[in-house]
Amino acid sequence: MQPPIVAPRKATPGEKVAVISPSFAAPGFAPEVHEQALKRLVEVTGLVPVEYPTTRRLGSSARDRAADLNAAFGDPEIRAVLATIGGEDQITVVPHLEPDTIRADPKPFLGYSDNTNVLNWLWNLGIAGFYGGSTQVHLGPGPEVDQVHAQSLRAAVLTGERLEITEPGASEDIGKDWKDPAALTEYGDREPTEPWTWAGPAKSATGRTWGGCAEVLQWVLTAGRFPADPSVLQGGVLLIETSEELIPAREFGWILRSLGERGVLPAVDAVVVARPPTSSLEVHPSAQERAELRAEQRDMAITTVQRYNSEAVVVVGVPFGHTRPQWILPYGGYVTVDGAERRLWADYS
Repeated sequence: MQPPIVAPRKATPGEKVAVISPSFAAPGFAPEVHEQALKRLVEVTGLVPVEYPTTRRLGSSARDRAADLNAAFGDPEIRAVLATIGGEDQITVVPHLEPDTIRADPKPFLGYSDNTNVLNWLWNLGIAGFYGGSTQVHLGPGPEVDQVHAQSLRAAVLTGERLEITEPGASEDIGKDWKDPAALTEYGDREPTEPWTWAGPAKSATGRTWGGCAEVLQWVLTAGRFPADPSVLQGGVLLIETSEELIPAREFGWILRSLGERGVLPAVDAVVVARPPTSSLEVHPSAQERAELRAEQRDMAITTVQRYNSEAVVVVGVPFGHTRPQWILPYGGYVTVDGAERRLWADYS
């Protein structure tokens, strides 16, 4: 049985939201994008953003970044905590977090990628969060905030409604370089998306979610920060995606295989796999090559999951994680994966 998980109360417009950098301080690298993100955060949610000492400070220590997280969770006026972006060393921040402070006044934490570390830590404390949201990636750049991102952001921090997760129809792997003035007014190169791929039995599965960025999950498990008994995920929904590191499908399969051997894949009732990024600012495959890379990861995901759990409902290609437009999804909250109707629902309460 999964442990009981608390859903923090929602904020109301006019209340404060912490904007922090638990990993990379992207606002210090590209402040113009950050300023536009803060303005749009107010417009989309009505919440008042509050920065902390390390929000814009490049090179901050793990202890200092943890101190900002502790302060945000400990401040009764702060009603939600948003990460500016991910990074690669948040695993060193987690040991400095104060569980008693955070348990005393749970509030929703939003982030993805390296923020898998904090989300998993909160999950182990019995506190739900949300996988997705980056002020620097999904609020600041481009001509406007994508509708599906704005809708799921409001649901996560304000309304708590149940939403159907749908396909926007176009996607980009990476936006404009933040140092390019066009980053403030233009999207990256978007292309039409493929239909999602469904596998497994034609049934509906509803469960609490766990998971995150595949590369980071390796670190979480290696560091021993997940329960020894994977039956805590019995009946749950695994969310899994890959990052801008663009790992090959074979490596993704190795990670999934390890999750199978650990007992994670046999425990869950459903697996939701994101549309993966296949290009970056440095790597530019052709459209055909990108499609082939996505297909390779799709096939690897389905084959590996079914090897360990043929009864799991699987859907591949969902726009969450390292893609844009991005849906923010519950982490520790409920998601319904309906293999019969081929529809996906998320409960943001």
